[in-house]
Amino acid sequence: MAGKKSVKVRRIGSPIRRESSQRATLLGLGLKRAHQVVELEDTPAVQGMIRKVAHLVEVVK
Repeated sequence: MAGKKSVKVRRIGSPIRRESSQRATLLGLGLKRAHQVVELEDTPAVQGMIRKVAHLVEVVK
């Protein structure tokens, strides 16, 4: 991701007892395990996914 803006996201919440669309969003972000951190390209689509599961993730600096 050289030269492109990126955002690091950490999963802090559990998808247990959540809607299936929220579970799918976490998987779409690449977050499979608790406290896992992934670096993603900062696009409007990714920002929307983060907003959808904001209560389950945190943006890491």
